[in-house]
Amino acid sequence: MSSVMVSGLSKRFGSVDALHATSLSIDHGEFVVIVGPSGCGKSTLLRLVAGLDEPSSGSIVIGERDVTRFPPAERGLAMVFQSYALYPHLSVFENIAFPLRVARRPRAEIGARVRATADMLDLGGLLERRPRALSGGQRQRVSIARAVVREPAVLLLDEPLSNLDAELRSRMRYELARLHGRLGCTMIYVTHDQTEAMTLANRVVVMAQGRVEQAGPPLDVYNRPASLAVARAIGAPAMNFLAGTVETVDAAGVTVRLTEGEQVRVAARAEPGAAVTLGVRPEHLRPAEHGPFGGAVELFERLGPLSFVHLGRKGEDGGAAVVAQLPGDRMVTLGEQMRFAVDPADARLFATDGRACPPIP
Repeated sequence: MSSVMVSGLSKRFGSVDALHATSLSIDHGEFVVIVGPSGCGKSTLLRLVAGLDEPSSGSIVIGERDVTRFPPAERGLAMVFQSYALYPHLSVFENIAFPLRVARRPRAEIGARVRATADMLDLGGLLERRPRALSGGQRQRVSIARAVVREPAVLLLDEPLSNLDAELRSRMRYELARLHGRLGCTMIYVTHDQTEAMTLANRVVVMAQGRVEQAGPPLDVYNRPASLAVARAIGAPAMNFLAGTVETVDAAGVTVRLTEGEQVRVAARAEPGAAVTLGVRPEHLRPAEHGPFGGAVELFERLGPLSFVHLGRKGEDGGAAVVAQLPGDRMVTLGEQMRFAVDPADARLFATDGRACPPIP
């Protein structure tokens, strides 16, 4: 079994807590993606699991072994970094075979495992080439092949696609999903790209300021963010956030008065008079003549079947701008006034401490 369990794991650099005490359980065969902004502690967590850094406190258990003090080579892990880190003077075959040669595996076994791994990653026709003769996507696949040829219990990936262009990233996401399906091993993937998190993960772990904010299936995290940090980290375009105050409370939810005076119904629980942040995703806004969200169109983005309008700030107090999604065939002109509403069940409320207010089912 290649489950991973970290308990109370932390890392302190001088006076800075890069990772606060963190506990996380990853099941055998899971594909877990850790996502968050730069400096949130996600790479520190991965390096601690890999054994590249020593924890300040806590423990790491892989399978049934406590590996907290084990060197990296004895943890049964393999890691793929942001940089390809290939040996330029070695062929693709020799690069993939390198960890097996270090482990002194028999020559016949090395040849068989390298070719099987290369075929799995569509590298069979490139084994005699040097890295300089490969594209960025091919180099990254060689880097992944070198990691998986060892048949690790757990595969760690630290932003492996960040150096690739958009088209290659899309293709490599497919390659990684297919690889996980074939290997069935536990994979822990660190990224700041929410698209990678939403498309690859069985479970998403969102981090902020050295802490785990929320962990769960991608759609659960997207639809029910536990905090403002999670809501900001997941979703493109980002969720709209507007300041407001809870005006009335009843069994169906609350009425929030925005700073510009508009009222919005939300199916959530909060105290009367509480200062809150209202969160609404662009796809949940619908055109409404007298809706509470409005302004002049300052930017119109057409993205195939979907379009997005960016509404300018309203009023002298500098109210928040709003982004709304429209059908791709909707024609909009710059400067046009538009208004939108939201279903109470689709809006989210966040308290002053950043935590989500409880929704009403």
